[in-house]
Amino acid sequence: MPGKPLPDVVADDLDVLFCGINPSLTSAARGHHFARPGNRFWPALHRAGLTPRLLTSEEDRELLRHGLGVTNLVDRPTRTAAELTPEELRDGAAALAELVVRHRPRVLAVLGITAWRQAFGRPRAVAGRQEERLGGAETWVVPNPSGLNAHHQLPDLARIYARLRPG
Repeated sequence: MPGKPLPDVVADDLDVLFCGINPSLTSAARGHHFARPGNRFWPALHRAGLTPRLLTSEEDRELLRHGLGVTNLVDRPTRTAAELTPEELRDGAAALAELVVRHRPRVLAVLGITAWRQAFGRPRAVAGRQEERLGGAETWVVPNPSGLNAHHQLPDLARIYARLRPG
């Protein structure tokens, strides 16, 4: 979508569309997803077997060659996701549903349980595969790869992300 501070990396019929919470200031400044030092998204994808080699944030458009894409729930860059308002998260949920309907990924992976709970009004949701499908896609809530998320280490992220590829 034009005008976004960090453009989506998306195409029709992806295997997995990853949805981050919102761009970091670093990612927005560099123009690439998960560009902040310490973010474990790229190593987790590679260790999960979703990419044949370790990609860098500057190669984020290469995801499309591997049936993967990335977007954000909220477009506004912030230092931390805690700066987002409930209204921004809810508006982002509606926009995400439209994006998923339009591009038809097989799996949608939302990166963060707290964002999912707030954006979609699911206060008791637990991580993992969700019973509901968003926009027709099998929907998962998986740990956020930010270095600020100390609850999950890189091997955990890789193991969980490996379960996302359909078939």
